Amino acid sequence: MNAEQPPLVAPFRGERYASRDRLSALVAPPYDVISKEERARYAARDPHNIVHLILPEAPAGRDRYAHAAAQLAAWRDAGVLRVDAAESVYVVAQDYALPSGERRTRTGMFAAVRAEPFSTRRVRPHEQTHSAPKSDRLALLRASRTSLESIFLLAPDPDRALARSLVQAASGAPAARAELDGVEMRLWVVSGERAAELARVAGSAQLYIADGHHRYETAVAYAQETPGADRVLAFVVSAADPGLTILPTHRIIFGSGRDASKLLDGWRRWFDVGRVAPCMDRVERLAELGRQGTACIVAFPGDYDVTLVLKRGVSLDRAPGLGNAPAIRALDVARIEALVVQHILGADPATPSLTYTPDPRAAFDAVRAGKAAAAVLLNPTKVDEVFAVADAGEVMPPKSTYFVPKVPSGLVLRPLA
Repeated sequence: MNAEQPPLVAPFRGERYASRDRLSALVAPPYDVISKEERARYAARDPHNIVHLILPEAPAGRDRYAHAAAQLAAWRDAGVLRVDAAESVYVVAQDYALPSGERRTRTGMFAAVRAEPFSTRRVRPHEQTHSAPKSDRLALLRASRTSLESIFLLAPDPDRALARSLVQAASGAPAARAELDGVEMRLWVVSGERAAELARVAGSAQLYIADGHHRYETAVAYAQETPGADRVLAFVVSAADPGLTILPTHRIIFGSGRDASKLLDGWRRWFDVGRVAPCMDRVERLAELGRQGTACIVAFPGDYDVTLVLKRGVSLDRAPGLGNAPAIRALDVARIEALVVQHILGADPATPSLTYTPDPRAAFDAVRAGKAAAAVLLNPTKVDEVFAVADAGEVMPPKSTYFVPKVPSGLVLRPLA
């Protein structure tokens, strides 16, 4: 890194809920994964749940962003939120279960990361962003002058220095505990030289956005108009953390029924085509096929499940919809999106005929129940593939990654004023 550049990662004085014994009632997932029904559920848990700020609902005739800022000020006045005395990083371990039932622990830390344009290449994106969510988040940031929730960043960490340091920091009695939708969380406050060293290790190379592209770009825009507000609240995780998980996002196609037998000729141009035995575990079979190369399973009503494995040596030069970027053309999700979802099934991500789920059972159930015409099951994207796309300055197809668990909102806030 250029020695003249400000440190990429730094400790900060976090703002946290004063009440530790009911923290589970106060936290929520990130704003962009909360449905209207879920928002009501979190809001009903406690009048101070963070959802009242990140997804504000104002009385009729009142600006919702100003309402959120007023609520935040009232909470501070009432002592609901308190700023820590020392600059710190906040190490969090999240204990969670995969859809398979396997349990894992992911450990990361909340820190203050420079909000600077992507042109510096110190923070690298892999997703396309849209103007409406950025306008929404910028209005909230201007009103609240607070990082109410974090972005999620990955550190390459080839020597595992960050992963080891975080595990060491996550020892002893935690300062706080919480549970959110089945995910158990433990938080440690790390200050002084130890915090500075964790920040140095975390920022020793470029960082990659896992989740929160809109929030990061919003923070950059705010920093450009507000001198001094040049850092964004971020949760940094080592790419070497054994608890880091990316789930695939399976495609469910709605609409008129499709006759699988009439599609076989189209599939055989690109894929070796097979069937899945009724008694076989679909997810295990898909993982096994994925070790051979790009693979997917397409489920149709009537227990008619087809396996597609990209033929060895097949040229994708003329494959429709794949584009020219090598990092994108190498992705399983891009190949399947172009050759199976869009080209063969005739479904387009921009139409209502296509939905997504990280849960393979939900995808199969939709087909088995006759609610969907087909489901396309994929293997997960790998972390090094995300890095390769970001390094190339490209963006991945929509719904290419689903990092779990989500980084909770409400454990730590960062005032900007």
